[in-house]
Amino acid sequence: MSATLPELGSGEFASALRSGIHRVVSGQDLLNRINVFPVADGDTGTNLSLTLTAVLPVLERGVSREISALLAAIADALLDSARGNSGAIIAQFFQGLSDAADGLAAFDARSFAHAVATGSEYARDAMSNPREGTILSVIRAFSHTLERSGTDSSLQRALPAAVAAAQEALERTATQLDELRKAGVVDAGGSGFVELAAGFNDHFVHGRVTEAPATFDLPAPAHFIATEGADEALPWRFCVECIVQGRDIDRRKLRESLGELGDSLVLAGTRRKARVHVHVNEPDRVFEVAARFGEVSGEKADDLVRQQHSTHGAGAKFAVITDSAADIADEELNRLDIHMVPVRIQFGERGYLDKVSITMREFYRELEENPRHPTTSQPAPGDFRRQFQFLASHFPQVVSVNLTPKVSGTLQAARAAAERVAAPGRVHVVDSRNASVGQGLIAVFAAESAAAGLDVVTTLAAIERVRAQTFTFALVGDLEYAVRGGRVPRSRKILADLLRVTPVLRSEPDGRIMAGGMLFGRSNRLAKFARHVIRRVDRRARLRIAIGHALCEDAARTLRQLLLRDFDDVESARITDPRHRFRRARRPRYAGRGRAALPRFPGLIPNRLPISPRAVRPQARPDPVLRWPRH
Repeated sequence: MSATLPELGSGEFASALRSGIHRVVSGQDLLNRINVFPVADGDTGTNLSLTLTAVLPVLERGVSREISALLAAIADALLDSARGNSGAIIAQFFQGLSDAADGLAAFDARSFAHAVATGSEYARDAMSNPREGTILSVIRAFSHTLERSGTDSSLQRALPAAVAAAQEALERTATQLDELRKAGVVDAGGSGFVELAAGFNDHFVHGRVTEAPATFDLPAPAHFIATEGADEALPWRFCVECIVQGRDIDRRKLRESLGELGDSLVLAGTRRKARVHVHVNEPDRVFEVAARFGEVSGEKADDLVRQQHSTHGAGAKFAVITDSAADIADEELNRLDIHMVPVRIQFGERGYLDKVSITMREFYRELEENPRHPTTSQPAPGDFRRQFQFLASHFPQVVSVNLTPKVSGTLQAARAAAERVAAPGRVHVVDSRNASVGQGLIAVFAAESAAAGLDVVTTLAAIERVRAQTFTFALVGDLEYAVRGGRVPRSRKILADLLRVTPVLRSEPDGRIMAGGMLFGRSNRLAKFARHVIRRVDRRARLRIAIGHALCEDAARTLRQLLLRDFDDVESARITDPRHRFRRARRPRYAGRGRAALPRFPGLIPNRLPISPRAVRPQARPDPVLRWPRH
């Protein structure tokens, strides 16, 4: 044991906390495996790791001489980075520590015990429905022991006793909740807190340092892996989070308003900035409510059903994820457990998560009624990293199929995120050199390869061949919205209207989206478009046809019939269903206005694949491919 210190200063606190964080990150795999409450989605270890590692730069930048300043910076970093139920609770715990330490230069045993007690109260108050047998019980046991022993002993004597009490409380959680008792595990969030406290104690009391882990291959005993409830239907589909910033947030009213929408609500933060975590079925309603209390940012919505399937799957050799620029039929997304990172859409001051918080019909209604032209932005690297980290914690390999970099920075964001993943699995980021349904077909091919038991090396080699023969065609029925978005000069639209020509776009082998020809005359454009595509695709090849449309299903069905009539060997010809609540039309590419005099027409993506997934996919509405984001 190191020499007794009369106080806990900011330097010693930072070193001890760093050691505790490293211990949590090292054990994230085990925490994921025992995660059954409140949802058996296997991401507690990932969420705690992402939450806590955001503090490391704060600790590395240099430590203030006052503990109050250090804790204020830590609390702010945690509030911005908090992920999941346990991450939000930990963020609020440190907010309590920070508020209690206001004005302090260092902690003694008494002031540290008071700060931890405040943190425990903050964490419990953040919950809409606090439950015993969770991380809250473990934190309370830790706090109570510090309070009892911190008044008449040194902090170096009180801290080990508090860690032991937290460990005992953790072991009791295995019998306090039905979900934990059935699975035969302890609470994953509580286990993460014990690891954090134990690492802190080891450094502060014993001088032992837990270094940053080099590997995360930490096998767990078979009896300690949660499997109960894997097939139970979840009452809530999405884990939704966002940050609300304002001058004086009424947190009580915000909590009450959000509590009506779902379950597992945690509201962390202050009256100036709050983090929301809640499980719901309609993510957009969370963002709508939050916007009434301040400026909303950092919106995210993770699919709990998809995560649960991944956690309790049959053990595929790799997982597949894509961004929401890819258009994939709901049936295939669900059947193949393809994960998706949403692009962000902005109509003026109102933001949405693509294919999560707005439907196709809602998007086109907004497009026609909102005077503000929509814009899009690529997912932030953090959006990718969160999902990469989760998948790499459950699969030995992860394949991410992303939008061509010729039209977006999405691929670069995915690559930047992949480099920062700290988990056992390796993430492979693939340039689809395509978009929309062409990108979707490649993602489906990758997922079918995983389902067939192929290894990632074989699959990546096959994707190289597949994408070289995957082409995207789109019929641009109206250039009006391309003009509004600044992609096409007004003069070109006037000329196209005068000449009565309709542009056709297509993808190039290098990923560029280029003009691929013109259709003359405004009559029979579907038939002309079908002939245009058929002349450019090998009719003898085995194909898959995928047709995406923007509220013009009749036209999509007509196009499918025209293609099936002329292609010799079509394995499948799917039409994307636009009606599902959580499926929206593609990212808002420039679509037509929907005037009665101008019917919507589908675009087409023939996708020639050398292996079974050969495909052709049309899209609908005047122009699902032309609207590329400006980033």
